[in-house]
Amino acid sequence: MPTSKDGKLELLSDKNSALVLVDYQPTMFSGVGSGDKTIIRNAAYCAAKAASILDVPVVLSTINPEHNGNFLADVTALFPGQEVYARPVPGFDAFEDKKTYGAFKKTGRKKLVIAGLWTSMCFCYTALHAIRDGYEVYGLMDAAGDSTPDAHKYGVRRMLQAGVIPITVESLVSEWMHDWGNKKAMELVRDVYSRYGYMIGLR
Repeated sequence: MPTSKDGKLELLSDKNSALVLVDYQPTMFSGVGSGDKTIIRNAAYCAAKAASILDVPVVLSTINPEHNGNFLADVTALFPGQEVYARPVPGFDAFEDKKTYGAFKKTGRKKLVIAGLWTSMCFCYTALHAIRDGYEVYGLMDAAGDSTPDAHKYGVRRMLQAGVIPITVESLVSEWMHDWGNKKAMELVRDVYSRYGYMIGLR
């Protein structure tokens, strides 16, 4: 029977992946013109909420919070006591920051699920950094936004050309959950699926 060692064919799970969210801050949101900000915000929150329910490691990073504001409070509230890494280097690649990248590497996970504001910059550059370093990178595209529709579209295309695997929140949560026999399934229905989208008539 044919077999493949391609890790990208292995489904995401709560044991093999970590979530990194970059720059979900008020000033960054104010510049988003590529899509519905409520949908983008809900997608980021739902990914973080699912990770908190399933004990998937999460890394949160910000750029210049003194000017751009703090990371979304409803997300940070899910991880009480956890540091949000405010990058001292004013760059767009979050993994150029040793603390942010170190926190991800410390998880020991080979699969990175990432999203951020804006798509073509901090999200894209951080994803490309991880690809260069040999990680399997999954881009959470419905949690991303940029200044214009084209900026978002071509940021996504650039990532896809580099090997980033596109994914959306409902697909991500379903992979992490794996099946309806998961003991956290009903909690995910109540607190994640029902908050985002119309999957299987849950709303």
